Amino acid sequence: MLTVCSDTHSNEGHALEGRTLDAVREADAVIHAGDFTSTSALEDFYDVADTLYPVHGNADSAAVRDRLPTARTVEYEGVRIAVTHRRDGGPTALSLFGRQKGADLVISGHSHDPGVVETDAVTLLNPGSHAQPRGNRPGHAELVATDGGLDGTLVQPDGTVFEEFSIRP
Repeated sequence: MLTVCSDTHSNEGHALEGRTLDAVREADAVIHAGDFTSTSALEDFYDVADTLYPVHGNADSAAVRDRLPTARTVEYEGVRIAVTHRRDGGPTALSLFGRQKGADLVISGHSHDPGVVETDAVTLLNPGSHAQPRGNRPGHAELVATDGGLDGTLVQPDGTVFEEFSIRP
């Protein structure tokens, strides 16, 4: 399983709880789309995740930004994934970013609003924020390999699944 988180915004650790914590611990790999805020949160993610692919966000401290890239590309079960915190220009800019990276899926954060958008070129995924939803539903994403790609769910920390989607390269 691939678990996707973003926008932790914590000064005191990973702020993971419930199903989100379990999903990070159980995952083969974890992608974090930025805004850990502190090195404490980043280090705690490294402690609980077997493999972590993080990027930094706009609210990350200088110490976090110095350690993490602004964007990265990850291959998981035959799916190419481009990761960034945000792109000015919204879905259009994220779609262009994905096309530039040859991605099937673009993961971003920043808005704290979980959701999936299908474009002609790529699928856009924002897992939301598990810890600081800011008026939105708290969430993270879980993706599992299938014969044709990845099947995903958006999940609240209490375990409630609120959206299902598929990625087919």
